[in-house]
Parts: sequence; C-alpha cells; structure tokens
Amino acid sequence: MLALEMFMPHPARVLARSDLQLILRKVATHRHPDRDRVIVLLSFKAGLRACEIAGLQWSMVLRPNGTVSDQVFIASTIAKYGRARRIPLHSELAAALDTLRLATGRPRDGPIVRSERGCHMNPHSVVNWFARLYATLHLDGCSSHSGRRTFITSSARVLAKTGGSLRDIQELAGHRQLVTTERYIEGSREAQRRLIRLL
Repeated sequence: MLALEMFMPHPARVLARSDLQLILRKVATHRHPDRDRVIVLLSFKAGLRACEIAGLQWSMVLRPNGTVSDQVFIASTIAKYGRARRIPLHSELAAALDTLRLATGRPRDGPIVRSERGCHMNPHSVVNWFARLYATLHLDGCSSHSGRRTFITSSARVLAKTGGSLRDIQELAGHRQLVTTERYIEGSREAQRRLIRLL
C-alpha cells in the first residue's frame, strides 16, 4: 500500500479566494476575456470538469426565451459516466455568461466555449489552457481540476450554514459515490483548531 501511495499523483491544489481574483484579473487581459472568464467561473463556481466545460452548449444554460437561466444543465452526453445533473447558477457565472452571450450575437445553441477556429474546444485543450494560465501566474500544484476541487471544498466548508448534506455536494459534483466527494475535500487546520477550542 505504501509503495502505491508513493506513486499516486498529488491532488490538484485548492485555491484561496485571493487566488481566484488574481486569475480573473489575468484573464481580463487575454485576447478573449469574456470567454476566458466563463471558463474560469465554470470551473470555480460550478465545479465542472474539463470535458464538461468543453462540451457545454448554450441550450444547457438558457431559458426557452433565450435568457440565461438560474441553473446549468449538464447533459449525459458531456458528463462523466453519463450522469446528467443540474447545478444552480452562481450569480457571478450567470453575469459572465450573459456578457459572453451578448458579445457573441445572442446564440441559442452551439458551444459556449469556442476555440480560435470557432468550434468546440476539446477537453485536452481546456486542460492545457488551465496549465498555461497557472504556469503564467506561478500557481504551483494547480491543474484543470483545481477549480473543481476548490468548488467542492468551499461547498463543504459552508455546508452547515445551508442545512444541506454531503449528498448535496455529491450530486452537484456528479460523483457516483460519496467517498469520491470526500476525497476532494481539503481539510483546514485553522478550522480544526477552532473546532478543538469549542470542545
């Protein structure tokens, strides 16, 4: 078991709120700032995987009247293991989607995240996009999974205030098993100290 653990990759780094603000400031200087802001927020505020970001269609985030919905529908065709789910849309992500929609001619369908050639970015391209971004910002230990792991960890830390359970986070993440969700959650030494002081 010990030998196996030695060769297992480290989990993606969980980022602080200040790191996310640094990332958003950086993508605001990119060639495609509206698109790139959406990519970041789909990862950090909806917890999407690279394959889901790449495959997301406008029809999955719009109401029938063409306005941005209050939820994102992850269809089974783009979800890992074919597990469709709905995720309430964070207000910051909803605003970014609306800005991108207006900037691209109010599309009703087609890919949200387009490549330079105007078609879907593939999942590998999304993974590489995040790798370049984190390398530029010298955020070591980060990968395309950092936003997703940050989303799950942050959700777990505020869970007690919502009346929800880990099952809710599991459903938002699209995990088949609760134990998978638990592995994503990074502990907090400061929270542990506060907990011990309350005993």
